[in-house]
Order: sequence, then C-alpha cells, then structure tokens
Amino acid sequence: MSKAIYIVTTEPNSGKSIVSLGLMQLLLGKTAKVGYFRPIIDDVPNGKIDNHIDTVLSYFNLDMKPIDAYAYTRSQVVQLKNEDKDDEIVGHIIHNYKTIENRFDFVLVEGTDFSGEGTIIEWDINVLIAKNLGIPAVILASGKNKTLDELVGNLHMAYDSFVEKGVDVLLIVANKVQPENVMIVSNELKEKLPKDVLVGTIPVNNILGSPTLKEIAQELDANVLFGEDYINNQVGSFSVGAMQLRNYITHLKDDSLVITPGDRADIILGALQANISTNYPSLSGIVLTGGLLPEDSIIKLIEGLSDIIPILSVARGTFFVTNKIGTIRPRIYAENKEKIQTSIQEFEKHIPTKELAERLITFKAKGITPRMFQYNLLQKAKSSKKHIVLPEGLDERILLATKKLIDVDAVRITLLGNKEQIISKITELDIDLDINDINIVDPTNSVDFLDYATTLYELRKHKNVNLAMAKDLMEDVSYYGTMMVHKGDADGMVSGAIHTTQHTIRPALQFIKTKPGVSIVSSIFFMCLPNRVTVFGDCAINPNPNSEQLSEIAISSAATSAAFGIEPKVAMLSYSSGASGVGEDVDRVRKATEIIKEKKPNLKVEGPIQYDAAVDAKVGLSKLPDSEVAGQASVFIFPDLNTGNNTYKAVQRETGALAIGPMLQGLNKPVNDLSRGCTVDDIFNTVIITAIQAQGF
Repeated sequence: MSKAIYIVTTEPNSGKSIVSLGLMQLLLGKTAKVGYFRPIIDDVPNGKIDNHIDTVLSYFNLDMKPIDAYAYTRSQVVQLKNEDKDDEIVGHIIHNYKTIENRFDFVLVEGTDFSGEGTIIEWDINVLIAKNLGIPAVILASGKNKTLDELVGNLHMAYDSFVEKGVDVLLIVANKVQPENVMIVSNELKEKLPKDVLVGTIPVNNILGSPTLKEIAQELDANVLFGEDYINNQVGSFSVGAMQLRNYITHLKDDSLVITPGDRADIILGALQANISTNYPSLSGIVLTGGLLPEDSIIKLIEGLSDIIPILSVARGTFFVTNKIGTIRPRIYAENKEKIQTSIQEFEKHIPTKELAERLITFKAKGITPRMFQYNLLQKAKSSKKHIVLPEGLDERILLATKKLIDVDAVRITLLGNKEQIISKITELDIDLDINDINIVDPTNSVDFLDYATTLYELRKHKNVNLAMAKDLMEDVSYYGTMMVHKGDADGMVSGAIHTTQHTIRPALQFIKTKPGVSIVSSIFFMCLPNRVTVFGDCAINPNPNSEQLSEIAISSAATSAAFGIEPKVAMLSYSSGASGVGEDVDRVRKATEIIKEKKPNLKVEGPIQYDAAVDAKVGLSKLPDSEVAGQASVFIFPDLNTGNNTYKAVQRETGALAIGPMLQGLNKPVNDLSRGCTVDDIFNTVIITAIQAQGF
C-alpha cells in the first residue's frame, strides 16, 4: 500500500499550494501522523526557510525540522546534473523520503516550482522522482490565459507522460479557471481522461490571487512606518495618487493600495480618512515613494488616529514601484491564516475529497522500481549486518566491490587468499581500502584449517573421503569458504567471479545441503527493468527440470519474491497459453502448474502461458481473460535452463536491465554464484542479497 502522494504542476504560478494545503488537511483527518517532503526547493538565503516548508510545518504543527523536509536546492541539482550524477540525485532523494516515510503514517510530497535556472529539466525530474518513489501523483495546471483546448490538452499530455513512465495519476486539477467556465472545463476533462481519474476544477479566487502588504514590503525592501499589525492585508488593486484628492478618492476600491510620493500629505490623510469613513471603501495600505517622509506634524497627526492601515516607505520612485507591484507573484505563507484557510476551503469545495481519500487509502503500487528496490535491499542488509566470505580475494572486481560494501557499512567481509598478495594487489590498484576494516584469511595457514578438514572428513567419510583427501580439498578456497558458512564462522558465501558454477556450489551441495522439504537447489535473478522489478527462475542451475522440480522451483521463487517485497504472480512459461497447446514440453509445464495449485492453493499462478501473455495486459486479456496473472506476472518460471539463461541475458542486453543474481534457493545456508563476466556492481548486489538471505528473510 502506498504511503504517499506526489503533487506536481506543469508550469510556474499554477497555485500548487492550494492543493498541498487542502491535501494535508484531508490527510490529517484520515491518519494520525502525516509528513511533508519537498525533493527539490528553490535556493534560499542562509538562515532562511523555504516558504512552502515553513507554511506547511507551521500551520499544521508537523513534528519535523525544516532541514529534514527537503533533499536538494535547485542549484545543487543543476550542478549534479551537469556532472552527470543523476543516480546520485535520485538515490539521495529516495533516502530522505524513506527516512520521513519511516516516521509517519503518510507523506505528502510536493514537486518543484518551475522557477529559476534549470526549469527545462524540471518536468522530467518530477516524473523521475514520482516513478522512483513508487507513489501516485496529483497533476495541477493553471487555466489563466489559456483556451479550453490549451488547458485540457496541457493536462492530458501531462497525464500521458506520467502514465507512460509507470506513475499512477489519481487526480487532475485545473486551477484558476474563470467561474463561468468551471463546469465546461470539468466536463471536458472527464470526457478526455480515463474514467478512473478524478477531476477537480478550482475557480479564480481574488484573495489567493492578490499579494499582501507583507509580500509587497519584502519585494520593495520597504520600511513599515505604521500599521504593522495589519501587514497581512490583501491588496485587491492599486493606483497612484497623483491627482487632486477630491478627484482621487472617487477612484478608490475595496482593498485598494494607494501609491503616492511621501510628501503628498493631502493624499495620505485623505486615504486614511476614507478608510475609516462608512461612505468609502476600506483600503489595504499606503506606499510612500521616493524616499520621502511626511513632515513631523503630519506624522504626529497619523499617530493620533485610532485605526491606521499599513504605511510603507520605499526609496524608489513612483513609476518603478507601480511596475514592480504589478509583477509580484502572490504567495501563501505561514502568518497569512486567511489565505491558508481560504485555500483549504476552496480545495474542499471543488475537489472530490471523499473519493480521493478512498483512493489514497486503498491505492496499491503495481510494482517496485529498480532504484527503490536496490535502496530497500541495502537498508535491509544494514539493519542486521552479516559476515560474508569472498573466496576470490585476489580478483580486482572482488576488491573494488569490497571497497563499496565497506563504504556503505552493509556487511562484514572476509577475503580468502594470501594476505601479502591481497595487500599488494590493493596497493597496486590504488584502492582506498583499509585492511583493518576487513578480514583476510589464507586457508592453508589458517588456525582453523585442521578443524575444518576434520569436519569435512567426518561429513564425507561415508563417501570414501579420508583425512588426507579432506585436507587437500580444504586448501581449495571454495571448500574453505563453504566450511566457514557451515561452521557458522561466516553467514554466507559469494563466489564464481573466477570459478565455475559447479566449483562454487558443489561443496554446498555436499555438506550445507538443502532445507527440510526441499529436494532441489534452484536459482533466480532479480531483473531490474526500467519501470519494475521481476523475478526470473531458474536461469543458472537445472538444465531440464521435471514437473515436480518445476513446481518446487516456482514455489521457492514465489517465496523469495514475497520476501524481497515483490508480490508473487507466477507465470509458468511455455510456447502455448492455456489449454490450446499439446506436446511433452507443454504438458510438463501444465502438470507443474497443477502441482503448485495443489500444494499452494492461495498462490497466484498461471500456466502454461506465453511470455507476451504474461507481461502484456491486452494479450493476456485476449488469451486468458479470467486470469489473475496474465498481463501482470512478476515471477517468471522458465521450462528449462536453455530458455531461462538465454532469455535473461537477452532481456538484460536489449533493455539495459540490471540482473541481480543468480541467487540460490533451497540451501540451508546462503551460498551464491557469480558469473565469470560479472561486474563490480554485480558482486556488490549479490553480496547484499546473500546478507539478506542470511537474516532468514
């Protein structure tokens, strides 16, 4: 179940705060603890707090520090992108988000503002963040200065771009729509968008669209001479007091701001009197231009008035001030309770809050993104650090992976091999790895060598292994590393960067053996595709499994999938879907599926099924319309090793997917095999999943 919602706008000045405030109020009414997160904020001066963060945290009294409510400033992101560090950006955002998610029942995530340097990349960044956090979105656009077609087209295009990237959209909001057009816009959006997408249309609101005296004072760097208690007054309109007072006061309107040179005592006093007169509109304030201040006698007169609206003094001239005020972008800030309450009221009035709350509570993400999956793996490994032995201690890739693993403090590492040679190799490769942070063991010179050899002899003497033979075998790093795991001196082993699969797993099969009730050791790969993570099995161990073995591979793979946070929907792959195919191979898969349903009646499984029917919703619906798995499979069981191994490699190479594994299933303790073409990242990821296996899932 999702614990968050992502608010994104298509443009600057769309009024995103109205949705943030309204959603926060809605969420706090449904759950006890709600957190707030902004992945990227505008640059703020030292010592200042981002206005959005300050407003939400202050008004709703959230138990968060402002520094914890965001990941990056805009300039930091631009710099990192210029350095091609997109992965670092996403990784840090995920880390900050998960930290907040762990503290709260729900998290409101607010996207960027489309202001300042780097706006051209903001849309893609927002889509990328929402996708990698695995949370649904609310999309907002302004109807200001747009035709109906432009507004609807803008929102529809935004919806499509999110959905194409695998992000669910729960709500589309058209904001700042002329009141007479609200129903027209709503109907058009409902007609163009899918039926399951909620639609809200919010009309223009003068209170929200107008700046306050406080905002004007900040923009003009003004001194507040009088009326600071009313500095949050809204400015409905403004005009310059340049004509005679008798003519000027006839132009005053409700919430008008009077702009006049500081030496126009007649306009100043006339405006103040008009404000308290029942015959004239109430004013919002007065701005005195040119750095001119009223004479002392006039100041004294103003001070004696019982009701004084804010009077500001600015150094710049009337022409500049008038133009500047006209460009001020209204904001909602913490002290302006009227704007906040108006925003919440408008949201509740024009958004289908009841339906939205239901969607938020029941929303379930369709899958997990590769980056989030890798983040979760690392956090899981770090939650209970395990000791992993790497027998191939002289391999460059092993040493580089060890450096990465030690840097993230995920596991404890033992390298097997000659200590002097390993240290020399680390120095030669200039790897910044402190040998005090790892354990290096030379099997032949180990204090445990005789004990290990004796144990092996006792375990294998029924197979005609004598002590001399056991000693010879124990000089082999694969046997020594496996014995470390067997004896509990290490929690798991990863090998195969140099050695064959057979060389790696033979010792495990001989004396670690399989779990009770498991007759076959199998393997899976976690396939990190662009938008989701799936499980492929068996792609590394069993050449031609029979029906019983296939069923066991599937059941083990489903259990692994669930343990790693992926809901298992098992596709038993074949060249035929459903009951149409005949032949020995398809019958073997059909029988395996029947065995699974008998052993695990609650497991979602479909077979035989073709790959396209398993992954494509339209094909799945046409071939197996009543299936819970067709079109949405997450676990793929291949009928033989030839098919599985070639398919995983084809998918990996053609899509750029990251294949984590193989991870062996069925052993009493974790031993995992690498391919001899493995990369440093492959080793890193395999060690991490081995450590998680060692936690007992």
